[in-house]
Amino acid sequence: MATIFSRIAAGEIPSYKIAEDDFCYAFLDINPLSKGHTLVIPKQETDYLFDLDDKLFIHLNLFAKKVAKAIQKSVPCKRIGTAVIGLEVPHAHIHLVPISNMGDLNFANPKLRLSPEEFVEIQKKIISNL
Repeated sequence: MATIFSRIAAGEIPSYKIAEDDFCYAFLDINPLSKGHTLVIPKQETDYLFDLDDKLFIHLNLFAKKVAKAIQKSVPCKRIGTAVIGLEVPHAHIHLVPISNMGDLNFANPKLRLSPEEFVEIQKKIISNL
């Protein structure tokens, strides 16, 4: 059975897509820690990030770097924090989270509740900076 992330990348489940290529897909997290919180996944369904072959691992990280730079231009923050937790969905993924202090990257923090219009506004802004 395909993971929820595979289904999102395949277009079976809607998402606020930020970027896509033949191997990777980036979309806004619907339970964000901050505005612009984005998930970057390989399209290849692999549970653990470090099980990716080297070529895809490098490509995924370079893809994430491009997306992170666009996020940083789009939302107020000091940095884009990254996190790889990998326990919540059995599909390798990188969290890109706009942060201004270390506490902003704490996944125990309350998640933002954004309207569809707010998600679309953030999505358009990030895409315009890619």
